[in-house]
Amino acid sequence: MDFAFDARTEELRARLLAFMDEHVYPAERTAREQRAGLASPWDTPAVVAELKAEARKQGLWNLFFVDQHSLPDEEYGAGLTNLQYAPLAEITGRSPQLAPTALNCAAPDTGNMEVLAQFGTDEQRKRWLEPLLAGEIRSAFAMTEPEVASSDATNIETHIARQDDTYVVNGRKWYISGAMNPQCEIFIVMGKTDPEGADIRRQQSMVLVPRDIPGVTVKRAMQVFGYEDHWHGGHAEVLFENVRVPVGNLIGEEGGGFAIAQARLGPGRIHHCMRLIGMAERAIELMCRRAVSRTAFGEPLARQGVVQEWIADARVTVEQLRLLVLKTAWLMDTVGNRGAHTEIQAIKIATPRAVVGIIDRAIQLYGAGGVSQDFPLAELYAGARTLMIADGPDEVHQRSLARRELRQYTGG
Repeated sequence: MDFAFDARTEELRARLLAFMDEHVYPAERTAREQRAGLASPWDTPAVVAELKAEARKQGLWNLFFVDQHSLPDEEYGAGLTNLQYAPLAEITGRSPQLAPTALNCAAPDTGNMEVLAQFGTDEQRKRWLEPLLAGEIRSAFAMTEPEVASSDATNIETHIARQDDTYVVNGRKWYISGAMNPQCEIFIVMGKTDPEGADIRRQQSMVLVPRDIPGVTVKRAMQVFGYEDHWHGGHAEVLFENVRVPVGNLIGEEGGGFAIAQARLGPGRIHHCMRLIGMAERAIELMCRRAVSRTAFGEPLARQGVVQEWIADARVTVEQLRLLVLKTAWLMDTVGNRGAHTEIQAIKIATPRAVVGIIDRAIQLYGAGGVSQDFPLAELYAGARTLMIADGPDEVHQRSLARRELRQYTGG
């Protein structure tokens, strides 16, 4: 078995690592200082635009975009496979507030671009996909609702009613990532076009809803562990009240919303899990630097047996997770999302849980500093812990994976 990355991946890894060292890490402090002086906390610090320009100049742009044949111009993406992109996503996870955005590889835009490329019409791609690929606008994916358990997408209550040549959208969504960003111009909204349909997985559809049309109200920003998550454009509560869009804003076909959501989430879980591994690597680095620089009870923390155990366990865990996620990426490339179903669920279960534990140990090693704004650990912890809920709670994936395992023995 050959575990080496191919030549193109190695070349891009080298360029991206240099980009992180020369541009991203130095910009972290600058971005925080600039944000403090912004008129609105949702505006983007100027250094982010500088990073994006440099990334595009260096060809580190839209690296996530696998569906190369759908691109309007080859400059919009690198045409990598999931396996080629995975180690690059890991590197960006070391600075999750800046690096994914700098490379135009940040959620939820990545998933939305994949949806438009795979299911959108030519007109929809021209109007929304091209400016998203160019980094000129941002987007949001409106699925989660406060009144129902959205981990079961069949519960969605937002109603999308056909009236002549328009769809009328009514519903309340929350934790809609990116919606507070002033550059967010388009929502992909999931709702029910056939709420009484016999097949509960064919009741849902997705429509494109411009942010600035009548009836769309971005009501408030939702906090995540006390953070408003300005770096990702916030997580908003949004009301859709008698919002009218042309029938041409339907994505795919009526009743196809559930299937589109599943297609969107597969690559997204690879992206999240590899970035999580990058977050864990950043935490291990911080843990080691702290351990060799601090003394307690007469000797460096690095000589404390418990600290050595934490560091060793973290390294073993990261190596295990990386192999599992890379295997999943390879399967997605070779047999598709359906063939990689078990592995996709496995990485979603294993990675956030393990990374939360690693970051938690790093916080413990830093003491009060670990929960402060002076180090990135608290934000990393909040982000990792949230991913145990996002894209389907871990327990939902455990339930589904267990059923697939048991089916081999029940004949069902």
